[in-house]
Amino acid sequence: MSEFAILGGGCFWCLEAAFRPLRGVIGVVPGYAGGHVEKPSYEQVSTGATGHAEVVRIEFNPDVIDYGQLLDVFFAVHDPTTKDGQGYDVGPQYRSIILYEDEAQKEVALRKIKALSGFFHSRIVTEVKLLERFWPAEPEHHRYFDKYPQDPYCQAVIAPKVSKVIRGFRPLLK
Repeated sequence: MSEFAILGGGCFWCLEAAFRPLRGVIGVVPGYAGGHVEKPSYEQVSTGATGHAEVVRIEFNPDVIDYGQLLDVFFAVHDPTTKDGQGYDVGPQYRSIILYEDEAQKEVALRKIKALSGFFHSRIVTEVKLLERFWPAEPEHHRYFDKYPQDPYCQAVIAPKVSKVIRGFRPLLK
């Protein structure tokens, strides 16, 4: 039986590409969550006014990869100490956020943040919040890195994150 993890750490194109190579990951869907607007569009979320973050919904097999391991990758591929942005992607839609589905996920997330608290140069600002609703992004945002690997953004921002996963999480790769 599969489970889901909903995570936001900057641009959803980056996270989708970073999680897809992992064993036990069944699928990764970019989308929006954490805000107050029903059925938000990319254009609406990009304004920062919807309250939503760009996130990914990761479907995974917990017998192959567990939630904590997914969080290890999550914290390795973005800076959880940066409020409302990652690099050139600035705004609340790019915040670091974990949207949990149940108390077990919440506890794992809080323990992981506590364990990593001394590892980073600044305080972790990752928001931990109950998932109310996930809205899938428009089809043109799905598998963006696969479709446009030579795009300058993909080369400068996404490719290094994918390389980091490949180098740092070899035992978890497909």
